[in-house]
Amino acid sequence: MKRRSSEGFTGWEYAILIALVLLTLLLCVCVGSVSIPFSTTVSVIFRAVGGLSQEPGTAAAIILSSRLPRVLSVLLVGGSLSLCGCAMQGLLQNPLADGSTLGVSSGASLGAVLAIAFNFYVPGVPFAGTMIMAMAFAFCSLLIILGLAYKLDFSLSTNTIILIGVIFSMFASSLMSIVITFSGEKLRSITFWTMGSLHGSTYTNVLVLLVALCIFGGALLLHYRELNAFAVGEDNARNIGVNVRKIKLLVLIAVSGLIGVCVSVGGTIAFVGLVTPHIMRILVGPNHRRLLPASLLGGGMLLMLCDLAARVLLNPMELPIGVVTSIIGAVAFVIIYARRQRGV
Repeated sequence: MKRRSSEGFTGWEYAILIALVLLTLLLCVCVGSVSIPFSTTVSVIFRAVGGLSQEPGTAAAIILSSRLPRVLSVLLVGGSLSLCGCAMQGLLQNPLADGSTLGVSSGASLGAVLAIAFNFYVPGVPFAGTMIMAMAFAFCSLLIILGLAYKLDFSLSTNTIILIGVIFSMFASSLMSIVITFSGEKLRSITFWTMGSLHGSTYTNVLVLLVALCIFGGALLLHYRELNAFAVGEDNARNIGVNVRKIKLLVLIAVSGLIGVCVSVGGTIAFVGLVTPHIMRILVGPNHRRLLPASLLGGGMLLMLCDLAARVLLNPMELPIGVVTSIIGAVAFVIIYARRQRGV
């Protein structure tokens, strides 16, 4: 399969991609431990959106109280992680970059694990304690990483940031292991969370993810021109008038904020932000004007399918979604890398 030209997707092709995302969403709502007919699912959602009364039965309760908020959360988390990965690959000119490259993902995970282990919560607001700690540690991690990188290299070069990010990830993982060792009865919850899970997601989670995506994701989407310049090289970006340091900080802060929210809701979910941008780059080309929204849609669709597999493969047991994404992502990345090496 040859790489698409720089023209990328047309409007019709994007419409098809959006339709596929919506169909995937409906499929994931229909299928589960209790299968619900497609027509019933569409009817329940249509009535809920229109404010109409639901027909008697358990289908509406299952869809509206359990499956729909979970699937919407999965869609938003997958799209956000993929968008962050796409932005990081362009910014750092590194095909192995994603949201975890900075070490922010590890920092957010450490904050969330501390919240679970020490039972930190906000009265009356489910998941708020974990979310606050994850976001706080994500931003603190960013400040530490950028501060150390600035001390070592005033220009904040890509290689320095990546190096500090990798070192910080190892340090955060070590601290997380210590917390898990002494977590006692919280061990099971922490272990399951660290493997990624969106079980029990609510409409509050959906709202928080949507707001975060609009704010931080919007900032990334608006700076597609600068990311195009960075993808060619920092010197090229500087030569055409891009404020390299300002844009780099803006992108890193936006990625950190979005990663922090996603980790607080869904735990550690690997490979989505790494693999999806590669797949979409093959389809739409390297222009970030098209690549960023395509990665957003593709990541949401991929994670919804992974979550569906996690729910039904060992039914009635449920696999952590991070296990499924790691298996699929590892295989997909090997295939993509082999194709790139052959120049296909």
